[in-house]
Amino acid sequence: MTRTAEDTTAQTLYHGQWLTLRKRGRWEFVERNNPGGAAIIIAVTDEDKVLFVEQYREPIQQQTIEMPAGLIGDLKEHDDEDACLAARRELEEETGYACEHVHVIHAGPSSAGMSTEMMIFVRATGLRRTGPGGGDESEQIVVHEVPRQEAGAWLLRMSREGYSIDPKLFAGLWFLEHPEAFG
Repeated sequence: MTRTAEDTTAQTLYHGQWLTLRKRGRWEFVERNNPGGAAIIIAVTDEDKVLFVEQYREPIQQQTIEMPAGLIGDLKEHDDEDACLAARRELEEETGYACEHVHVIHAGPSSAGMSTEMMIFVRATGLRRTGPGGGDESEQIVVHEVPRQEAGAWLLRMSREGYSIDPKLFAGLWFLEHPEAFG
């Protein structure tokens, strides 16, 4: 099916600080107001422990377990950063770990039926502890260092305990176990 110019015109229903609600035909969706998307950081310590973060997420009103992540170019002083720079910044801010190297593994939509947001998985290596982590003044992040071989079982246990587990974590673990697939 070929789209015409009128098919691609989207109506703005609401414009907020971080999101814009749009409608195209009968389809409603949100756009991120920062064009860079978000970086998800796959980070493993020298002790072979995967870094996860725990935080309360207001939209679902629940504690979540996630990989460190953050918006790319979300603040004025960061408006020219790419995924790798954002990943370095967010990793250190959220977990207290800096890294020597970061490289992009894969990019794709966070929720293709609901949002234009693109998620970029990056792999951070050469980690070293530089601080306590925990996020910025608006966040209350708890850092979990989980042995890689136990990570899947740990996530399922945390789910049974009532935490919301971001399904993208399982993709991140798959990327860790199949590095040959991504160069």
